[in-house]
Amino acid sequence: MTLKEKAAHGEISEEVRFCAEREGVSAERLSEGVASGRVVIPWNRKNRLEKPCAIGEGLKTKINANLGTSKDAPDPEKELEKLRVALEAGADTIMDLSTGGPIDEVRKLIREHCPVPLGTVPIYQAAVEAVEVKHKAIVEMTVDEIFSAILKHAEDGVDFMTVHCGITREVLTRLENKERVLGVVSRGGSFIIEWMIYNNKENPLYENFDRLLEIAREYEVTLSLGDGIRPGCLADATDGPQIQELIILGELTQRAWEAGVQVMIEGPGHVPLNQIEANIKLEKRLCHGAPFYVLGPLPTDIAPGYDHIVGAIGGAIAAAAGADFLCYVTPAEHLRLPSVEDVKEGVIASKIAAHVADIAKGIPGAFEKDLAMARARAALDWEAQIKLSLDPEKARRYRIEGGASKSKACTMCGEYCAIKVFSRAQKILKGRS
Repeated sequence: MTLKEKAAHGEISEEVRFCAEREGVSAERLSEGVASGRVVIPWNRKNRLEKPCAIGEGLKTKINANLGTSKDAPDPEKELEKLRVALEAGADTIMDLSTGGPIDEVRKLIREHCPVPLGTVPIYQAAVEAVEVKHKAIVEMTVDEIFSAILKHAEDGVDFMTVHCGITREVLTRLENKERVLGVVSRGGSFIIEWMIYNNKENPLYENFDRLLEIAREYEVTLSLGDGIRPGCLADATDGPQIQELIILGELTQRAWEAGVQVMIEGPGHVPLNQIEANIKLEKRLCHGAPFYVLGPLPTDIAPGYDHIVGAIGGAIAAAAGADFLCYVTPAEHLRLPSVEDVKEGVIASKIAAHVADIAKGIPGAFEKDLAMARARAALDWEAQIKLSLDPEKARRYRIEGGASKSKACTMCGEYCAIKVFSRAQKILKGRS
């Protein structure tokens, strides 16, 4: 049986117990979440993960970091360094989105060095190999070639896969009738759409969804149902094509659950701040409470170079409203492949958003971290403050650069530090009493 089926039969699996201990919740409660589909544990049967995680309702908001080579930057070693930095910064999962260089080698290297759940988008490799290896157009990929890539990734131990199953001919008709500013920005979605239009056929991932479920079930791969019609700018947010695809994903979610397969739903994207909560509620309603995995979201389009900040703003709102899983956004978003430093900044920004949301959601232990920091600040205990921070390395560097040895306070206020002044005032009051 699959993890979901075991949970539905009242069996608390080893995987559930492991994640429950890491999450700080009871195994019974976590198992109920897996049984209902409101929680997923991405964990390929071929793996023995050191740091698995559970994603979903009532749990800590999780963070994903994207890595991967491109045709212009095909070096696998650089991606391994990004992996190391992402894990040190606190990423809960990793996705390999490689489209260049030795794609199989990169994936296997990342899998070998990745102790957390690993995700991929198999359609990328299928499309690249169609062009680079078979010397034909993307639209000439066969259905078997697409599924061969999916099977290969499952066999290599990938724990979750993005699959763009919700782009149906019905959705395409709605898209044709809607004049979007930025059209389609999902790479995998664009591959599927071009294939469908050229071949005048239904989406092969939708039409052969049962075949996909067989692979997912055999390897215990969690399906991340991709939002191929997601908005790429604020002007296109929450429109008919996006919602129509979400409706389809909700229907596919139920089919996956019936097959014992774990599912999460991917979401936008670029969304105005005042529409983010509505998008979360729509997903939870239309997709029956399945975990929601969002990119950002980004509530403004005009901050290239600072999109990690934009994503943190949107991510905090989304997670507080019920999103379960944030895909990080780096400062390089929309501009280039991220550097090692970009990866770190992206993870930290998303960790801030997740923590802010966890406080709002009342996740046990979240507020207590802030309380501990407040007490350390009240005591001017700099070492404790540094250890409690999300980026201790940066906090320590700033403290040293500011002249840590010159004053117990920081160089912003020095002897005029409000905490020191108030402490003296308290001593005077105590002396009078």
